[in-house]
Amino acid sequence: MTERRSLWRGDRPQSELEGWAAPRPPAPAKPEPSTEPPPPPPPSRRRGLLAGAAIGATLVVVGVVGGLILDGGGSEPESGGASPVIAPGGAPPRTSAGRVYAAVADGVVSVRAGRGSGTGFVLDTKGTLVTNAHVVGSSRRVRVRFGDAGHQVEARVLGTDGSSDLAVLKVDPARAGPLRALRLGDSGKVSVGDQVVAVGHPFGLDRTATAGIISGLGREIRAPNGFQIDEVIQTDAPINPGNSGGPLVDERGRVIGVNSQIATAGAQGNVGIGFAVPSSAVQQVVPRLSRGQSIARPYLGLTTAPTSEGARVGEAETSGPAAQAGLQPGDKITSVAGRPVREPEDVAGAIVGRRPGERVRVEYERGGRRRSAEVTLGRRPERASP
Repeated sequence: MTERRSLWRGDRPQSELEGWAAPRPPAPAKPEPSTEPPPPPPPSRRRGLLAGAAIGATLVVVGVVGGLILDGGGSEPESGGASPVIAPGGAPPRTSAGRVYAAVADGVVSVRAGRGSGTGFVLDTKGTLVTNAHVVGSSRRVRVRFGDAGHQVEARVLGTDGSSDLAVLKVDPARAGPLRALRLGDSGKVSVGDQVVAVGHPFGLDRTATAGIISGLGREIRAPNGFQIDEVIQTDAPINPGNSGGPLVDERGRVIGVNSQIATAGAQGNVGIGFAVPSSAVQQVVPRLSRGQSIARPYLGLTTAPTSEGARVGEAETSGPAAQAGLQPGDKITSVAGRPVREPEDVAGAIVGRRPGERVRVEYERGGRRRSAEVTLGRRPERASP
């Protein structure tokens, strides 16, 4: 059981706490009558103690909440001190995270597929919702709930993309009620240090807001199908199981990412490192999934590892495009499609946005000799090779 203690009481008995007031001295002898006017009375000790207690409470509260100054009990300010700012109606001013939450909360939904649950958000008033592919799994229909006390409605799964971990759902607006659509922001314009808010249903709890900053950009995470998701946003806004598929929004309430994974370092919950699929991927993938189309991605059919000023071919699938063009394990790739390769991520980055069937020139080194090959890009399989 968690023990709760008042800020005003420690382990000492109340009688000791009352020792704040000095014992009353014995009454002095009655003075002789005097014709001089009596001196002004000393300031009330009780008033001084109450003011001191109120100031002490405010300092403790500030320490607890990290700088948010709350109402300390209505005591008068010290002479020359600034008066506290109170919002109309007596409520404290709303924080920036609170304003963001108020603007987007109605557009965030709970998603339940079988025994699992996650989060999603409304993309348009026609009933299009976005969540993670791993939230819906192989389900073709799921249940979504609008609001903390809202009713559940059925949603169709229009499509999933394992390579970006995104899924698109569809609900009937007539059954779901008025829909609050969230705006997509530009994940390519965010910066490390920008304030963000994550909204979702962690551990099955009703809509929960957590705030933090963008901790890193251009990260890579492994998608459910084993391939890499590029340009991922890292945040320290606490996200936990159940937040998957929920929005990561900026200070203007625009969705810049879809919360997808966390690094746990062996722990059971968040340790301050979470990852969100960028909104740029949402803009590319969701319209096609909404139309029932599959996402065809280009494929070289090789793995790479770091090497000095380039990327070394680790494995090349025997029937893959790169191997068919002559590349072998151990080759050092220096450029793809005219773009220099300085690290393994540059190989995949050079073919992003291209289509299967396109031809690209790959320059590489083998045994100290420069070589090149024309590679016809293949179509990425549903799952990466184990």
